[in-house]
Amino acid sequence: MLKELNVSDDAAWKKRFRTTKLGWSAVATQNPERGLVCTNRDGTFQLYAWDVASGNLTQLTHHSGGVVMGIISADGEHVYYLDDKEGNEIGHFVRVPFAGGAPVDITPDMPDYASFYITESHSGNRVGFMAAAQAWGFRVYVLDKTNDKILFTYESQAMSVGPNLSHDGEIAVIATNEKSGSTDMMLEAYDVDSGKKLGELYDGDGISVEPIGFVPRAGDMRYLATTTQTGFARPVIWHPRTGERQDIALPDLEGEITPWDWTEDGSTILLRQVHQAQHQLYLYNIDTATLSKLEHPAGTIGGGYFTHAGEIYINMQDAQQPNRLVAFDMDGQSKGVVLASDDDAPKSTAWQSVTFNSADGTPIQAWLVTPDDGNAPYPTILHTHGGPTAVMTNMYHAGIQAWVDHGFAVMSVNYRGSVTFGKDFEKSILGNLGDLEVQDIEAAVQWLIDEGVAHPDMILKTGGSYGGYLTLQSLGKLPHLWAGGMAVVAIADWTLMYEDQAETLRGYQRSLFGGTPDDMPEQMAKSSPITYAEQVKAPIQIIQGENDTRCPSRQMHAYEEKMNTLGKHIEMEWFNAGHGSREKEMSVRHQELQLRFAYRVLG
Repeated sequence: MLKELNVSDDAAWKKRFRTTKLGWSAVATQNPERGLVCTNRDGTFQLYAWDVASGNLTQLTHHSGGVVMGIISADGEHVYYLDDKEGNEIGHFVRVPFAGGAPVDITPDMPDYASFYITESHSGNRVGFMAAAQAWGFRVYVLDKTNDKILFTYESQAMSVGPNLSHDGEIAVIATNEKSGSTDMMLEAYDVDSGKKLGELYDGDGISVEPIGFVPRAGDMRYLATTTQTGFARPVIWHPRTGERQDIALPDLEGEITPWDWTEDGSTILLRQVHQAQHQLYLYNIDTATLSKLEHPAGTIGGGYFTHAGEIYINMQDAQQPNRLVAFDMDGQSKGVVLASDDDAPKSTAWQSVTFNSADGTPIQAWLVTPDDGNAPYPTILHTHGGPTAVMTNMYHAGIQAWVDHGFAVMSVNYRGSVTFGKDFEKSILGNLGDLEVQDIEAAVQWLIDEGVAHPDMILKTGGSYGGYLTLQSLGKLPHLWAGGMAVVAIADWTLMYEDQAETLRGYQRSLFGGTPDDMPEQMAKSSPITYAEQVKAPIQIIQGENDTRCPSRQMHAYEEKMNTLGKHIEMEWFNAGHGSREKEMSVRHQELQLRFAYRVLG
């Protein structure tokens, strides 16, 4: 049974949303006393200058739509970020002093562009970034730090990311899907001064090679990447000038193994293992080919790097604790919390990993959270993560816990297309989106009912971004399963979306489908929720951003209009931001809208 709806201002679920959260951190490579932190301590995720010794944070950005991506320069004197409009992720990269001050546009003569990548060489002499626009596709630039003069330009219509720069910026490595046309990437290395291509790291059709970075040492040109030759990501060390490579197979470890950072002398690599959506960190000594396991609490490891002091900084969280930055020594001993929330987060419920088989026998992993009252079967939320090339892990999730507080069970499904379960699992959906994922969702519902967890008449579907897409797709293709659905910043029409979205996402959509809407109109229609609008039976609530360039507004207006014309129950909430809320109070409002909707449709 439903518990009484609690939307009072002091409700525990609201306090979780209002808990100050640490997004990520970084330390200047040549000035370890200075760092950069992304946190929502002022109410919206912004960038903060971090005095590492004292832990003091000074706010640098004040965008109403928030800022969640940026870097600190090697010398710690400046911070770079994309200056966009209300979270639309299109604009110009700017540089602001670490001490605060007016931002300076580093590309004043360029038209606006979309980007999610900027970097600086470890020595700080050169800056590299990616800029995408419909007029030119994808461009990668390297600038001289002293005068912002363009030294190198790479251009392609294929999805391209980079550059990774060697210590002094002599070599630029770029990842591109030019040969595959799919989500599989390869690497190309260029001499920045001459523009000459030095070589490529390409392991053949169906294999993806992903970029990591150079050794942070002058004169050392070894480059770290991953390859899926074995079916799962494994580290590989590449010498772009000579073409030599060293594969690190690690046959005794299951799942995906991703390298994160090198020590300054290039002798040791920090590795993260993800197996069945659970994380474990290791150190790998290259010279001795030995692996050592770090002893750390279970949960999600969102990032890690070596420090000049010989420690390892790791971002950690789990279902019961928000993200915090923890220090470890090289022997794996915890040295304590470096940065954490300023607030005491209300107690949350632990998550349980479960596995069930989809219709064709494919094992599907999911996370299950149930109220601790034991009064099953419960009203149930079936959640799907965004992406699709993402994965749900054991994390602090205020939205999921809000449902549990109100007596709901919640299952979050790592459907086919999710990463870290092997390349075959991830690539199985390519070219035919919204089919196998929906089969996995149907199997999840059946498992919940068979196990006595879910009340069959009280199951609601929810998710954001691609998870919102799967919400609409599931309500149209499996109309008999749902009491209602709630989609956030969702996809409803792949063709209209392609016409309006930023070039970065157009490239990604082409890689998922293997072409454009003009190339495959029938498949785009088959994969679009708007095609199944007539079959929808349950009420739908959609929360959508007006400035979203990932899932633009026009395609959702078209879906809303069709649903209204058909006389379907649809409730729309538009908000003035981009792809989701970066603001605490807006997130609280959106969760309350979903709770009230669920209580209305469940009676």
